[in-house]
Amino acid sequence: MPTFNEAQIMALVTPVFWPFLRVLGVFASAPIFSSRSVPMRTRVALALLVAVCAQAGMPQAPTIGLNDTQALGAVLQQVLVGVAIGLAARIVFSAVELAGELIGLQMGLNFAGFFDPSTNAQTSTVGRFFGNITMLLFIVMGGHLMLLQAVIASFDTFPVAGNALESVQRLRLHELGAVVFRYGLWIALPMIGMLLFINIVLGFISRIAPQMNAFAIGFPLTLSAGLLGIAFTLPMLDAPVAALLKVATDLFMGG
Repeated sequence: MPTFNEAQIMALVTPVFWPFLRVLGVFASAPIFSSRSVPMRTRVALALLVAVCAQAGMPQAPTIGLNDTQALGAVLQQVLVGVAIGLAARIVFSAVELAGELIGLQMGLNFAGFFDPSTNAQTSTVGRFFGNITMLLFIVMGGHLMLLQAVIASFDTFPVAGNALESVQRLRLHELGAVVFRYGLWIALPMIGMLLFINIVLGFISRIAPQMNAFAIGFPLTLSAGLLGIAFTLPMLDAPVAALLKVATDLFMGG
């Protein structure tokens, strides 16, 4: 009867175990994959499948025993890097949803807010609409494949058994907050400018003709102009989404 020692077992398990932990961390924080509609068993099974299928293109992982002093640090590194990849992908959605919130604020639709059970947060109709459009673009443009590619490439940029805190420091995740505001304002700037011009015109009209009720005509006008503006700007949303995907994936591909 064949027998196996711990070193032989870990030599067989290690090549799959470390990618499994990192991919599972991605699925726990990345958009779409971390949705409540995706069962936990499905995430675990999919993470294991990705870890097994990715063995051909991955560097040789070091063999670390379960009772080794490096085991806890390696587990912590895989989870932190995986969660960081998912959070970087969520930046794409956060930037576009921020643009939707700004546009809804200018249109006067932010009072039509509701509780979103998928994110456990209060959101507006325009922000949620932009978030759904981004989700469709994310799938159509192959964002889920770019996300998995970033996970595999991260093993070259952040090899196993590295320092977890050093990996987080190299990621510069704190700088992604500026990316959210920069790209969010870039997407919303045309709409903000157009609605600001309409409000200025309404201000002049209210001064020239005080008998005209600017509040009665202002809301329908800004709402109609905002809907037309959204219809004209949505076909151009693919450029900022592609740029955001590149920014998020370059962090882990050494770009």
